[in-house]
Amino acid sequence: MKAQIVLEELDKLFPYAHCELEHADPYQMAVAVVLSAQTTDASVNRVTPALFEAYPDVYALAEGKLSDIEQKIASLGLYRNKARAIKGMAQGIVERFDGIVPDNMEDLTTLPGVGRKCANVIMSECYGVPALAVDTHVSRVSRRLGLAKPEDSLLEVEQKLKRKIPKERWIQTHHQMIFFGRYMCHSRNPECTRCPFEGKCRYGKFDETKKH
Repeated sequence: MKAQIVLEELDKLFPYAHCELEHADPYQMAVAVVLSAQTTDASVNRVTPALFEAYPDVYALAEGKLSDIEQKIASLGLYRNKARAIKGMAQGIVERFDGIVPDNMEDLTTLPGVGRKCANVIMSECYGVPALAVDTHVSRVSRRLGLAKPEDSLLEVEQKLKRKIPKERWIQTHHQMIFFGRYMCHSRNPECTRCPFEGKCRYGKFDETKKH
């Protein structure tokens, strides 16, 4: 399917798509996006108010007691690993970046818990840097709509999307694809009867999630 057709339909479906991780600054965004791995934004938003009240800035989190951080996010999956990651990330920001969350891929991905997807989210949301983060929704939707191949890696999906989508639309399209994947094109039992791409996508042909 041509990217332009996809973009036009996404504009109709989700004109106001946005980041649903609640945050007030780059520090909060960085913490929230690391916590969001393999869990929902809604789950993250339930634990971050108390976490940020206890640790209002990167310096406080860097000095925080690991067991206390774990307790604050214990309702999340993999909370022990995530607690170590956000504490380590905060320490790295304090020790190597003067307490300022970096605004570039090279520096961000040196921090514990921050991979390419997280870095892209931080760059785009906090600093307006054109970026297109590929999470599970973006990856699934891209493959189903033929914007990437079923066997493509996450990096290959990102590279293909960036070639096919105008740079000035990267951030917007990222959010729209997430909304589409989250609220219509589910991993299992997608709402095909509501979908403008019904009969035109790869679901059922190459989608591994339908075969199990």
